Amino acid sequence: MLDVETKLGDAVKHFWRVRAHQQKRQGDRTGVKDAGKRGSVTGGKHADGFIKLIAAIVRDAGLPDVSIHVSQKTQRTLPGFFRPTKEWDLVVTSENDLVAAIEVKSQVGSFGNNFNNRVEEALGNATDFWAAYKKGIFNPSQKPWLGYIFMLEECPESLRPKRRIQLSPYSVDDEFQERSYAQNYEEVCRRLVRELLYDATCFFTSNAKSGKRGEFKQPSEELSIRNFAISLHARAAAFAKMK
Repeated sequence: MLDVETKLGDAVKHFWRVRAHQQKRQGDRTGVKDAGKRGSVTGGKHADGFIKLIAAIVRDAGLPDVSIHVSQKTQRTLPGFFRPTKEWDLVVTSENDLVAAIEVKSQVGSFGNNFNNRVEEALGNATDFWAAYKKGIFNPSQKPWLGYIFMLEECPESLRPKRRIQLSPYSVDDEFQERSYAQNYEEVCRRLVRELLYDATCFFTSNAKSGKRGEFKQPSEELSIRNFAISLHARAAAFAKMK
């Protein structure tokens, strides 16, 4: 199988370099950069390396490029249950079978403002996807594969433990008490898999400086790119063998 960790490093390098370039270009063009780090977000394309890595895993399993949908919006859009449609980052099909759908997300800065939003988004997308499957919307497909990749900026704010949350009369789950945003995101990704909402999730951290050299950290083997790739590769290979 592919050396997915090396390829993930290449994708991380692409992410940070594109962000830096877009932020600089926007500032040069307008004379004013977006507040905070928004300038590098509004340009897009920084996650392309991660999407290309996922496509390479599927291709290595034996499915042709025609099965891997990453560019055309209409081919990456699937019907939902609680909403008409959802645009995924990558969709894999084999003739009329839906093989897999994958979402790629990142978080750089604004941790407090966006943590709940990211969690609710991941939960909502999975809930809607599986409800659509249960209703038979993806027929004649057998059960599809659902994946989630998340990269978090590694910095003092994301690594610093938060103060204990005091509520009454109810108590907060101890797994989320006095933990950093990095630890909380890791726990969320773990629960997304263990609660059978996603077939695999990949969680890793990286910072803007060493990330430009392709460096990243994977705090959990369970949530590693290797485990993610093994699961997706097996799914895609099963369809490739039927060709």
